[in-house]
Amino acid sequence: MKPDTDSICFGLSEELDRSSFAVFLRLSGQLEFAELLASRLSREEINTHVDTFMALLRKYLTEDEYHSFFLNQ
Repeated sequence: MKPDTDSICFGLSEELDRSSFAVFLRLSGQLEFAELLASRLSREEINTHVDTFMALLRKYLTEDEYHSFFLNQ
């Protein structure tokens, strides 16, 4: 199912921010987009993104959730 990009809106409510962020994450995970962006980022930008994202995963996911939901193991 294709993410509904018309539903993305930040700053109006926490609930809308959360649902918009979920759509945003789905969009950023599309293979073609991910490969395009990865080809254009600098090594420093990649490291910054990975460090920030991994810090969020460590903060908010248990080890089991990390393996199950992020790594799909």
